[in-house]
Amino acid sequence: MIRPRRSCLAVPGSNPRFLAKAQQLPADEVFLDLEDACAPLAKEGARHAIVKALNEGDWGGKTRVVRVNDWTTEWTYRDVITVVEGAGANLDCLMLPKVQVADQVRALDLLLTQIERTTDLPVGRIGIEVQIEDARGLVNVDAIAAASPRLETLVFGPADFMASINMKSLVVGEQPPGYPADAYHYVLMRILMAARANGLQAIDGPYLQIRDVPAFREVAGRAAALGFDGKWVLHPGQIEAANEIFSPGQEDYDHAELILDAYAHHTSAAGGAKGSAMLGDEMIDEASRKMALVIATKGRAAGLTRTSSFTPPA
Repeated sequence: MIRPRRSCLAVPGSNPRFLAKAQQLPADEVFLDLEDACAPLAKEGARHAIVKALNEGDWGGKTRVVRVNDWTTEWTYRDVITVVEGAGANLDCLMLPKVQVADQVRALDLLLTQIERTTDLPVGRIGIEVQIEDARGLVNVDAIAAASPRLETLVFGPADFMASINMKSLVVGEQPPGYPADAYHYVLMRILMAARANGLQAIDGPYLQIRDVPAFREVAGRAAALGFDGKWVLHPGQIEAANEIFSPGQEDYDHAELILDAYAHHTSAAGGAKGSAMLGDEMIDEASRKMALVIATKGRAAGLTRTSSFTPPA
């Protein structure tokens, strides 16, 4: 199952008010954060608050994710054990930040497997999201993306990445001054290629100017145009924009469904078993079907409803 992740809302695990509010917001995914959003002294309490929120909250079909701390810290193993033993049945994925090598993913997979076997949870059901946040992680992204069958997404972490390569900018997600092109194009395409080569989703990281929704739309639009599946949102005001930008428009969705229906008809015996055919003034073939299936799948996941139907030619 491919989960919709147009909008991935970050929620501090140490803030009970935000944990409650997030359940009512229309984000596709909510990730409850034990890493950067939690001060060191608040992490222990946040683990238990997250377990309580997962078990007792009404998440309304959202993808439920917990971001643990990275493996270089002393908190990671206890994050995983506390959250999965306490609320594994109500958890969809763990997010692992600052991944640099494939072994870090395999270590999380192994720990999850041990906990699932111990607690009688289905082995392998809990997925993994991986953040690529520095130069080493990007260089190793192909191996990372193939490291575990639990992997579901690759996520770009722009702030740490910008720092890791000494990028000349303090505005996360904005273009650095003095560079005339898109400074993130290579990074995003590199992550996207690794994701698609391994059947994963690709998620763009946050835009920190949270009240500038027009700028958020512009940045998110670039990632969506490349083929990314969604983007982090840090504020409720960004959710609607993300859901819109990473969903196909109604006209494109209708056209994709028409292509699928028309191709299925024309390749059937009743339709003449043709390898290619015309849909109005457009020639369609197997490549057209594959492209249309991408748009149609995203539209269905977004809850779009068809407003047109295919009528076989006489």
